[in-house]
Amino acid sequence: MLKNFTKPKKPNFSLFILVLVLTLFGIVMVYSASVFEAWQIYADKYHFLTAQLLWFGIGLLSLLLTTFIPLNLIKKTAGIFFSLTLVLLVLVLIPGIGNTALGARRWINIGGFGLQPTELAKLSLSIYLSAWLIKHRSFWSYLLILGLVLGLIMLQPDLGTAIIIIFTSVMVYYVSGANWFYLFAVGIFGSLSGLALILTSSYRKARLLTFLNPTLDPLGSSYHIRQALITIGSGGLFGLGLGQSRQKYQFLPQVTTDSIFAVIAEELGFIGAALLIILFLVLVFKAFKIARSAVDDFSKLLATAIASWLAIQITVNLAAMLALIPLTGVPLPFISYGGSSLIVNLTAVGLLLNISRYQLNPKKK
Repeated sequence: MLKNFTKPKKPNFSLFILVLVLTLFGIVMVYSASVFEAWQIYADKYHFLTAQLLWFGIGLLSLLLTTFIPLNLIKKTAGIFFSLTLVLLVLVLIPGIGNTALGARRWINIGGFGLQPTELAKLSLSIYLSAWLIKHRSFWSYLLILGLVLGLIMLQPDLGTAIIIIFTSVMVYYVSGANWFYLFAVGIFGSLSGLALILTSSYRKARLLTFLNPTLDPLGSSYHIRQALITIGSGGLFGLGLGQSRQKYQFLPQVTTDSIFAVIAEELGFIGAALLIILFLVLVFKAFKIARSAVDDFSKLLATAIASWLAIQITVNLAAMLALIPLTGVPLPFISYGGSSLIVNLTAVGLLLNISRYQLNPKKK
């Protein structure tokens, strides 16, 4: 079998440069968006910048490690990584261990670092399902694994991450050769479950009503999306200029995290926002291209999972900021402030780079 493959080569350098550019741009925008908030809370306008630079350093080391670590070792340890993630998803629900913010219990403080287990869940489930589906095809076992993770995530609750995980898992299951009927069943089950979760939660129901009518409660449930649209619209074609956002002065909620795209549009205008979207499209295209040329089933499924996860997360964040879907609380990959998200995203890119070191020999296809 190995005779059909080339020897290991250099990782996809253009993908590495693209991710590096996105991340460094994100760090600049985090600083720009956070100056006022950082001074108000910490009396240090560099607080968020310093933290994001630290997490970038850790993430870059993780990227380099996962680029060259044997993929076979990653496959063998998938079960251990997944099990540890499940433990963390349980621990975050325990009062005194998990920290609550904005009505959700999503963080575990470890030495001053807020670990977000749901970010690890995206990566660990991608690796575990990719390894598991090589040997198993049982729909009910697959549904059990997916249901276990989704159940723990919705107890926090975190509907945005649940949507990302459902989409990613369905894509991986499809590429593994699943029956269309099962995929349709998962889609129906996921849609009905999501609708039930929305209708049984006053908070999520308010977000849905706000989406349907953004003018419903401009100083209450509609405030966030209205401010996001005002922020994006005020940028015009060319923007107000880097660092010149007006909405970051306590008008726009979650200015450094979920809403950072709105600040980008305000400061850099339609042109700057469009260029960022183009870079994201190139990133997703490259990720799926790596999946297509992978040399074995595990690599193919893992690259597909990562590409799908990044694609849906980018789409959900941007769509929410443009009022195309309800707000979900999902960060923008490589751009939003946050250690867990940035480190996990860079680690995932490291896996893509690892897979890109091997490809099918064109003469042997």
